[in-house]
Amino acid sequence: MTSPKLIRSLVLRPLRQDPTRTILTVLSIALGVAVVIAIELAGDAATGSFQSSLTSLVGKVDYEITANAGVDENYLAGLAALPIDARFSPVIEQPVVVEGAASTTLYGIDLIAAAPSGQSESAPDALETAAAVSSDLASRFHWVKGQSITLKGPNFHKVFKIQTIAPEQNTGWVGIDIAAAQQLLDMYGKVDRIEVFLGPNQNADQAERLIRAIVPATYTVETPGARSEENRRMLRAFRWNLRILSYISLLVGAFLIYNTIAVGVVRRRTEIGILRAIGTSARGVLFIFLGEATMLGLLGSALGILLGRLLAAAILSMISDTVNALFTTSAPGAVTLSAGSIAVAIVTGTGVAFISALIPAREASRIAPAEAMRREAREHQTRLHVRRDLLLAAASALIAWALCQFPPVDGRPVLGYISVLFLVASAAMVAPAFVTAIVRICRVPLKRVAGAAGLIAGRSLVASLSRTSIVVTALATAIAMMVSVGIMVGSFRETVQVWLDSQLRADIYLRAAGPSTAGIYPPMDPNVARMVTATPGAGDVDIFTAFQFRYEDTQATFGAGVMDIVRRRRSLRFLSGDSDDILTSLPNADRAIVTEPFANKHHVHAGDVLRIPLGPRIVPLTVAGIYYDYSNDRGFVLVDRSTLLRYLPNAAPTNIAVYVKPGFDPTQARRDLEARLRAYPVMIAPNDVLRHGAVEVFDRTFAVTYALEAVAIVVAMLGAANSLLALVLDRRREIGLIRYLGAAREQVRAMILTEAALLGLLAGLLGLALGIALSLVLIYVVNKQSFGWTIQFHPPALLLSGALLLVWIVTILAGVYPARFAARLEPAEAVHEE
Repeated sequence: MTSPKLIRSLVLRPLRQDPTRTILTVLSIALGVAVVIAIELAGDAATGSFQSSLTSLVGKVDYEITANAGVDENYLAGLAALPIDARFSPVIEQPVVVEGAASTTLYGIDLIAAAPSGQSESAPDALETAAAVSSDLASRFHWVKGQSITLKGPNFHKVFKIQTIAPEQNTGWVGIDIAAAQQLLDMYGKVDRIEVFLGPNQNADQAERLIRAIVPATYTVETPGARSEENRRMLRAFRWNLRILSYISLLVGAFLIYNTIAVGVVRRRTEIGILRAIGTSARGVLFIFLGEATMLGLLGSALGILLGRLLAAAILSMISDTVNALFTTSAPGAVTLSAGSIAVAIVTGTGVAFISALIPAREASRIAPAEAMRREAREHQTRLHVRRDLLLAAASALIAWALCQFPPVDGRPVLGYISVLFLVASAAMVAPAFVTAIVRICRVPLKRVAGAAGLIAGRSLVASLSRTSIVVTALATAIAMMVSVGIMVGSFRETVQVWLDSQLRADIYLRAAGPSTAGIYPPMDPNVARMVTATPGAGDVDIFTAFQFRYEDTQATFGAGVMDIVRRRRSLRFLSGDSDDILTSLPNADRAIVTEPFANKHHVHAGDVLRIPLGPRIVPLTVAGIYYDYSNDRGFVLVDRSTLLRYLPNAAPTNIAVYVKPGFDPTQARRDLEARLRAYPVMIAPNDVLRHGAVEVFDRTFAVTYALEAVAIVVAMLGAANSLLALVLDRRREIGLIRYLGAAREQVRAMILTEAALLGLLAGLLGLALGIALSLVLIYVVNKQSFGWTIQFHPPALLLSGALLLVWIVTILAGVYPARFAARLEPAEAVHEE
């Protein structure tokens, strides 16, 4: 058994004697845990509950009846006549503009039916002007009960009086009576959904069966929970990728824990040999070092929980913006640190530390007493196994390649991420041979630049090959993350820029005023399209209609535009086939084109037939082609406008693209449109503004990724400083002898700084090679399987060169403290201590 006194002398005392190294190790674990818990907490808060804000007004909904392009309210009469205990409430949910304030969500509901006991606070004749607002909106604009607000519809303005302020709301919305909403939005005869409230004794299965028998087969009858689950499935890949990126910091920390324990084993080799010689069991030695790692893991995890809570609050807005811009509308909730999150953080941090220490701890426990006292045993074994490690590295790389050939698992690139681990393992196996080879190549330059100090620095790193390899691998892993994500983001950005050049060719773009979030396409007054077409200077006018629809239980977007204009303006790029032939085949035909993400997600090919519900009919549409698109990963199905109007003759435009005639000034044309459409709630933007906004959304989307990279680099830098200090402490006798033989303090300091520079160079070269390999996996496997996009490989050479140079300089700076520590060692004390 291992006594507490033995643990104090062999574990606690060395940690107290080297407070700098202990703090650096704990901080490395803490940062890794902080990133993991911050991503989890911020992700939970950013995605919100997906619960409708109406719940506070109308209560819990049992079923929702929805349809593409809206529900016909005439079915309400048939539903109300069903022999079941249920109440059916029509609902309109659309964006609206509040004059003098901002755009928000408008709910149109049956205020009389929604009121408790069938009674409303307002008299029936006052319902048309009564409004309920959320406490969030009221506090933002300092509204009070009884105040009047003006709501702007597509072609109608109306004044409402605030009758109710709903408490404890974290989103902005306005609720009015359903009839007033239909008048304001020009949605006579249509509602967005019908909500079903069942009586306490009503059988749900019977009710659902009877409801489905009344409404058309194209209508969807589902529980609100199903829609929430669908939203969560849609965000699953996004959150999965963020989690994996957050674990990179922990992986870097794992290398550092390994190195810390390995250095501890080497530095305490004499004590281990004595303990083994006097009868301490191998298990006792194993427990000593595993206990040290577990204690460091617990301390790091505790600190990481506090840092993670602060980091989660800092990155919440970035993740929330990405969710709303690319996926679905969701109001972020509060960042909540639950007992489960704390437990996960402790288990993760402590578990990583424990597992990382297993190998060096087992090595310490298996060494015979005499061998434990030999300094060179571990380094000699490392050099002996270089060829074996190279074969293992090749095998790991081959396994990584093989894993990349498999399809996703449950929609997630699980095997792609496992291949990343094999690539990192391959780099770790290559590291000893790589260090030896590069140091040998740099021998002459080192002598010329740093003289004797340079030669000794190179030989010292090779002499401590096992520890040097771990430090290089840890730093290279962090650099590889930076390089791989930098290449992926740079390639994606360049691909999106090329796509925007072909996609955004019009001079002026119009859409209805309201929030610009994923999946929301507020309609414009049909008169707007006619007025735009009649504006002097307007050449081609592409009138576009879009709305969300369900296909195979997932959300996508259905759209219709003037495909002849798209063909002539070369706005789309197809994966295969002639674009002219494809687009010419669309007008007045039941044919469609789909985006690459839609095709990949639903395994659709050119020539396949999609059965799309449009109004009361299910329309078979033949896929004419598949085109590149990077606006979202849910996918689009596009038809010509003539095809849409055959099935939905009253479909209002949601977007308009205007190509100005040659010879006309686009700025003047935009001003003319603004003057003509002043009475309509329409947003008008020139091409450059829209393009700049798209790039801004892209950059904001990857802001979290850059933050994760920065943390991983910081962890690696802490590890570099920690490891250099460990190397100095372990080589006190050598440094003392060098000083004793006449070396000046400046020469010792130069030697350690040269070692730091060499470590940075070795890690940079290995990290660059590993990063390029990882970027190929991210671009062609992880991205493709997660989102369905094809990204062209465009490494940002200048940016990467600057980043690698910065990391190298910081690595040298990390060696300043160890260099000063080494220079202050007294020769006599260092030699006598050994």
